[in-house]
Amino acid sequence: MAKTQSRFICQNCGAEYRKWTGHCDACDSWNTIEEERIEAGPKATGGITGGARGKQLDFVALEGESARPPRIITGITELDRACGGGLVPGSALLVGGDPGIGKSTILLQAVGVLAARHKCAYISGEEAVDQVRMRAARLGLEKSRVDFAAATSLRDIITTLDQSSHEVVVIDSIQTMYADTLDSAPGTVSQVRACALELIRLAKRKGFAVILVGHVTKEGQIAGPRVLEHMVDTVLYFEGERGHQFRILRAVKNRFGATDEIGVFEMGDAGLVEVPNPSALFLADRDAPVSGTAVFAGLEGTRPMLVEIQALVAQSALATPRRAVVGWDSARMNMILAVLDARCGLPLSQFDVYLNVAGGLRVGEPAADLAVASALISAVADVPVPAETVIVGEIGLSGEVRPVGQIEARLKEAAKLGFANGYIPRHGQNAKKKLTIKGLKQVEISHLQDLVNLFGQDVREKVRPREGMY
Repeated sequence: MAKTQSRFICQNCGAEYRKWTGHCDACDSWNTIEEERIEAGPKATGGITGGARGKQLDFVALEGESARPPRIITGITELDRACGGGLVPGSALLVGGDPGIGKSTILLQAVGVLAARHKCAYISGEEAVDQVRMRAARLGLEKSRVDFAAATSLRDIITTLDQSSHEVVVIDSIQTMYADTLDSAPGTVSQVRACALELIRLAKRKGFAVILVGHVTKEGQIAGPRVLEHMVDTVLYFEGERGHQFRILRAVKNRFGATDEIGVFEMGDAGLVEVPNPSALFLADRDAPVSGTAVFAGLEGTRPMLVEIQALVAQSALATPRRAVVGWDSARMNMILAVLDARCGLPLSQFDVYLNVAGGLRVGEPAADLAVASALISAVADVPVPAETVIVGEIGLSGEVRPVGQIEARLKEAAKLGFANGYIPRHGQNAKKKLTIKGLKQVEISHLQDLVNLFGQDVREKVRPREGMY
């Protein structure tokens, strides 16, 4: 007879404890440890080797020809780009994001388009039938041939899908699914892990693509055990502010394509609309040059993208000036401020500094260092960056400007959008040839001091503290 065991598991990170405690040492969270009961069968007397013998494995050589996995093209170009070229039959895809960011909307749009060519199922554990029908009517998908069901029982879902011939299945969401073999509430670590494992196992056996919607914690990570992200083939995160119209679908894991690939969408009345040229959209509101702004030639996955970086430097009356950063790494901005002070003689320690990446995009690559420094210098000097200028480069602690990867693709994107000047790192001695981009004049910068000199010789006079402040 099976025995019932109790264990205490952190619902945030999945760490296990022998007894209840209020604090999780693994993820440093409070009041997230709950008791879960599981049924454990009797242990084999001799371990695995003492039971029935398994079959012998057939080893093969690494050399050989394997067919590329076929793709199911959704028809939404930005979604296909993030997935690596479309959905792969028999694969598992996990989509995470903040509440209200558009996860259910984009997936309903995807299966609505796919239903014209493939048999699709949408199973919702959070919304009733009437609620989903209202969303489908708003999106203009009420005529789509999508098989929809509202259910949370894993046993019923597995039985139904095992007897069907669906090619794409959406589970919204995995935290609402419930396996009756476990004595724990839906959304707990055991339930999420067991439900995901059964659905993924069925998808690989039947050959359909399963898309799981996952909730996120307040830190932005997918709720539940970390092993959930290891179980699936692709992990997509929806990024963006709820009050902003832009949405970024970023691939952080993909066994069938490139990671860090993104798809850009714009939220409208008719749902999410894909943005084929995000650079032009992010820079659409630029008019006359304004001090404190710089255009950065970034790279998201394989796609070059131009975004505007905004900086505001104001005299502070506080003992500890404010540092506010949106869309970039705050620690890296502090490093650039320190380099400007130590290497270029621009003491910005008495100023409040605000930095923002326009459009709600989050930039993570060090190649944005030079553009951030340009925006800061422009803000403190009150001198705009020259019009139609794009900037890219990494800054070292000694103030040198280092080369970045795929500089040619970045500059070609800038030239395509009408930019005439480019501030770039100096080509090293190992460079094969100097880049020549038609219509784009390149200004090579080897040290951060060279960038400061481009804004005039009186920049240092403008950063002196006011008399009598301290």
